[in-house]
Amino acid sequence: MELERILHRHGFGSRKACRALIRAGRVAVNGQACDHPFAEIETEELVFSVDGEDWPYRAEATLVLNKPAGYECSRRPIHHPSIYSLLPVPLLERGVQTVGRLDEDTTGLLLFTDDGQLNHLLTSPKRKVPKTYRVTLKHAGDAALVAALLEGVLLHDEPEPICAAACELLAERQLRLVVTEGKYHQVKRMVAAAGNRVEALHREAVGNYRLPDGLTAGAWVWLSPAELAAVRGENR
Repeated sequence: MELERILHRHGFGSRKACRALIRAGRVAVNGQACDHPFAEIETEELVFSVDGEDWPYRAEATLVLNKPAGYECSRRPIHHPSIYSLLPVPLLERGVQTVGRLDEDTTGLLLFTDDGQLNHLLTSPKRKVPKTYRVTLKHAGDAALVAALLEGVLLHDEPEPICAAACELLAERQLRLVVTEGKYHQVKRMVAAAGNRVEALHREAVGNYRLPDGLTAGAWVWLSPAELAAVRGENR
């Protein structure tokens, strides 16, 4: 693929702007400077750099961000900064979108992708992709609370009870809760319907993919093919 097209696909501006970047000597391919916009580049395992910053070639961009509290999952936030402000401009230019949303005060695993098919697969109610949360409770939890969440609680405007796919008490005021729907404020509403209250909420996993331990709040990393398979629940 032509180097100009690679940069354009990765969000570095118009074709004309990408040609200018390359001709100005600001681009390197696998560590070697390249000032020829129309050079044919092998994309397999390609890493190119712009102004010294490395970018792996990705036909589709899928990444995970450790969401801090105080950010809205919207490009047009109302009360808090946009979660998109934590991403570099090239990712925004190529059109990555959040896979679902987390509330402003919810932290943890948040996926972004420009792969529409993957986004649909992970958010479609029919797919029932599990999402795992660590829930900090206002009041001490007990076996009755866990049982209620597993058996199902009736939420306002829902015709049938909603059940947790899994639930365990980790500490006096902490639960691990797995849900397969993506309803509005679902975890908070379920816990309230079971007679308690959520004080803090942190998403640990989507599918079989867990938030990397070393990923600090506000930081992001690319997903590898194996990690994408885990997100889809393929590597059990």
